[in-house]
Amino acid sequence: MKKISIFIIVALLMTTICCTTASAAPEVEAPSALLMDQATGTVLFEKNADEKRAPASVTKVMTMLLIMEALDGGKLTLETPIPVSAEAAGMGGSQVYLKEGETMTVDEMLKCIAVVSANDCCVAMAEAISGSTADFIAAMNEKAKALKMTNTHFNSCTGLDTEDHYTTARDIAIMSRELMKHEQIRNYTTIWMDTVRNGAFSLSNTNKLVRFYQGATGLKTGFTDSAGYCLSATAEKDSLALIAVILGGETSDKRFEDAKTLLNFGFSQYGLYSQPLPNPAGVKVIKGLEDTVVPIPKNNPSFLIPKGKEEAITYEIKLPDSVAAPVEKGQRLGTVTYHLDGEKIGTIDLLAEKEIPKVTFSHLFFHIIRYFFVV
Repeated sequence: MKKISIFIIVALLMTTICCTTASAAPEVEAPSALLMDQATGTVLFEKNADEKRAPASVTKVMTMLLIMEALDGGKLTLETPIPVSAEAAGMGGSQVYLKEGETMTVDEMLKCIAVVSANDCCVAMAEAISGSTADFIAAMNEKAKALKMTNTHFNSCTGLDTEDHYTTARDIAIMSRELMKHEQIRNYTTIWMDTVRNGAFSLSNTNKLVRFYQGATGLKTGFTDSAGYCLSATAEKDSLALIAVILGGETSDKRFEDAKTLLNFGFSQYGLYSQPLPNPAGVKVIKGLEDTVVPIPKNNPSFLIPKGKEEAITYEIKLPDSVAAPVEKGQRLGTVTYHLDGEKIGTIDLLAEKEIPKVTFSHLFFHIIRYFFVV
């Protein structure tokens, strides 16, 4: 009896451990999903993340990215008036009912694309940036290639169903991360309700997380019969920014629930370590106008770690005993390597804080003159 009782207790303990481990990973209903840390690109969860699927209007993440790059490059400004062609005015699906010959500023176009997924605005912007939708789509594919979105091919700037138009949850996360580097896009993706045309046309965001999920920063919904309900959801809490991608959801509500499940998992389990490094001791400069040069980190550390593990992080500074002059400002002097529980999590270069010229004969002569003749 005692042996049987012990066996039962052990079995129950093993069951509890297994259940606890299994429940640690989030469960999503969608056939394809991925959770990514925005700062580092670290994938925290994936499910069929490389399966090629129709993305519907989540395609517009790339469309908006190219618009933001056109703004950054000075090709457009937010006040630039964009003319509406017959092709743009004739687009179906989600739209703001642009009329041929009408003009709308880039600011309003972006707002309509981000908030109500306006297909007509996408085409108008594509023509303004590239001259034609075909050339704009070619630019989309070039950008996808540059971002190493290896399982993506665009054949539309809107996401309406068309042949040979596909991507993956992983690739959507990659382009979403790139778009979110443009801080200005949040001015549009976080809008819940607004208007255009001087208040005559109302907009309400298709991304309900913007209203109902604390910390939501965007990003884009999508739906077609073939793609199902899709979403790239971005959110930020306590300096941690996450991207949750859902593809092929059964219903609109389920895609939002799946996204919330992933975001909640990420925010509850992970955090960013970003403690500034104490200034290391100066490095001796041989034959320099100054005796030492101060090494400074190239950037502050920003490492994704499990919550509660901050105290387990250690770092190792490697610097030479000396460096020969001249020393250039920003010159690499050494490194600081960070470890978590003995495992390397990242390395940051240590750079020279300022320029240290080499001592020359003219410098020595000048100092001798000063020493003997300047009172």
